[in-house]
Amino acid sequence: MAGRPDPVYRITGAGAALSEEQSGRTRRYLISMGIRTLCFLGAIVVSGPMRWVLIVGAVCLPYVAVIFANAGKDARRRPSIAVSPEQTRPALPAEPTAP
Repeated sequence: MAGRPDPVYRITGAGAALSEEQSGRTRRYLISMGIRTLCFLGAIVVSGPMRWVLIVGAVCLPYVAVIFANAGKDARRRPSIAVSPEQTRPALPAEPTAP
């Protein structure tokens, strides 16, 4: 394992960097728009009730994609760094006092 760097542990409650958060939102939006494009293309190819399902998906996906893309940091749940009562440890004993 000489080529692998040591793992980095997050020990803070601070959120992700703004650039990292924005790139994640952009990626989710582009994936949604890709699915919308596939819905349009599928609606051209198929017939029957499935065509209407794909058209509804193509029409509704932009709204859903914008809502999720604008959700921001509050939509993502971060792990809590609070210590549960089971994890508490007793304090060290006090140093003995000199006589």
